Amino acid sequence: MSPDMSRDGSPDTARDTVVPVARVALTPKAVALLSELTDLHGPLMFHQSGGCCDGSAPMCYPLGEFRVGAADVRLAELDAGLGQPIPFWMSESQFEYWSHTHLTVDVVPGRGSGFSVESPTGQRFLIRSRLFTDEESERLPAVVSGG
Repeated sequence: MSPDMSRDGSPDTARDTVVPVARVALTPKAVALLSELTDLHGPLMFHQSGGCCDGSAPMCYPLGEFRVGAADVRLAELDAGLGQPIPFWMSESQFEYWSHTHLTVDVVPGRGSGFSVESPTGQRFLIRSRLFTDEESERLPAVVSGG
């Protein structure tokens, strides 16, 4: 049997399938808070702050309440088990700095920005990051431009 063929003789396309690496992930605490917030506000979205008013915190809004534009890129559609994915956006200029970085949305005690929907809960979203490995970098999906 050829190494490029499956047991039934058909081409083994599974070997050639590249599994993309997620650019953004959620911790279990983030999933739990997003579930609560979705019950209160409906579908949600994130926009990663560029460092202005609230440092570089991920800002969470009701879906569509923050208007993304042509200068924003969507890094992920996050699955929090809520029936609808949560888009994660970032400004294109910020992405130039963070394109080599895996982001994890976490939750810590404290008050976040008044603009982000979690601020009244006594918790706030926080980004934890690490560099992608060389192997992961080769499997990164393209980002989607906004606007």
